[in-house]
Amino acid sequence: MTMTVLREDSGGLATLTLNRPEKLNALTTQMFTELRAHIDAIARAPDRIGLVVVRGAGRCFCAGRDLDALSGGQEPPFPQFFADTVERLAELPQPVISVVHGACYTGGLELALAGDMIIAAESARFADTHAKWAITPIWGMTQRLPRRIGIAKAYEMMLTCRTVSGAEAAEIGLANRCVPDDALDATVAALAAEMLENSWFSQQAIKRLVVATDGMPIRAGLAYESHRTEGFGPDMAERLARFATRRRT
Repeated sequence: MTMTVLREDSGGLATLTLNRPEKLNALTTQMFTELRAHIDAIARAPDRIGLVVVRGAGRCFCAGRDLDALSGGQEPPFPQFFADTVERLAELPQPVISVVHGACYTGGLELALAGDMIIAAESARFADTHAKWAITPIWGMTQRLPRRIGIAKAYEMMLTCRTVSGAEAAEIGLANRCVPDDALDATVAALAAEMLENSWFSQQAIKRLVVATDGMPIRAGLAYESHRTEGFGPDMAERLARFATRRRT
């Protein structure tokens, strides 16, 4: 059986690829089952995996949920299985980068928003079409999209169902950056190398602090950071020693 989510590990980077290119990577229960297994395995390996990239095979990132499967596909293990899996991706200890080219619609956008960063190609097209099909969001759209781009812009996307280009996504803060399609792989590779060079301990501790204090008033967040900081990492001495050696040479 063809795997609908592929995983490739290299140098601390785990790349998860949605692999139904003939169906524009439309999401099914089988895909989420495979995705969840990979996410759970990665979550157990914070010392071996320092960064996660999620992307799509073929012409696009993801066209959304497979609408045919809504009426006759495989049943999920429990009612909130899809939403819970997206949340598990968002809560991975490692940083997560969503890499988007082509269509990134509705459920695909909710999946991309689980990433800590989004890198978009110029061909990227983002849209939330829940209102077009008389469906109410359940995988996080009404929570993550406003936090990413602000309530006014999120309302515009959710209520009009209009499509946002890769360039506009970068302008409004939906994507961290937009690059030409032929530069997408090189951009992601360079960003991954830059991030993996830094302390995984610090990156994971920073992510935990940001997640834990999301929504807190500033004073409460500052107090949490002050009292819950994880302090110095086990790699600090080695990093300082390398820096001192470079300064002497």
